[in-house]
Amino acid sequence: MSSESPDHWVYVVTDIEVDGPWPGPNSMRSFASVAITLDGTEHGRFEAVLEELPGAAPNQQTLAWFQSIPDVWEAATTDPEPAPDVMARYASWVKSLPGQKCFAASPLAFDGLWIDFYLRRFTRYGIIQGPYEDDRVFDGTGLCLRSYAAAVTGRPASEIASELADRVVRRRTAHAPRDRRCSRIRQPPRHPGTDGAVGRARCLKTRESQFGSSSWTSPAACSSSKAGTSRHR
Repeated sequence: MSSESPDHWVYVVTDIEVDGPWPGPNSMRSFASVAITLDGTEHGRFEAVLEELPGAAPNQQTLAWFQSIPDVWEAATTDPEPAPDVMARYASWVKSLPGQKCFAASPLAFDGLWIDFYLRRFTRYGIIQGPYEDDRVFDGTGLCLRSYAAAVTGRPASEIASELADRVVRRRTAHAPRDRRCSRIRQPPRHPGTDGAVGRARCLKTRESQFGSSSWTSPAACSSSKAGTSRHR
């Protein structure tokens, strides 16, 4: 990033817990976000447990998997709140963060899909908003942490995906430590999403620290460039 201006964007790194693969027929049971800039400054955290969507039901295979880790299921479903209240509060929290905000997740196509669905259903916002929507909560098109890690390290995306998947399994089953540079928070979170969001935020900072002086373009520059293109289509 030596030829780039400093990246001052706030990355809203998010992890979700869902009871199936399909937004609507299934529900997002909990999620957590950590707001961080690439200098390592944390600007806040958000976490919530949500009530099931009306008419939705857990996917049986997903539910069977959760039943093999009952502590995680309990943490992800205890004391739920109405989804409209949670998403309205979440939108307000994101808007209160300083500067430009970029949604970030691993993978973006899964976690982002669910958050966008809930934002669109219960608020006037979305992760990616159209060119004529002036009132926005996020800037750019979102950042896939898995893709970004593959780009800055030069490793195949499939290796990054497998590595992150292994960490998730270890965290949820045995709470085993991850790579020391991307370790889980020491205090037990209210629910598993906080652990995942904090860990991925730390991984984003680690990648920037290791490769920020190279010729790679910052994630903010890539995201804002794509956003500018989409607005003029």
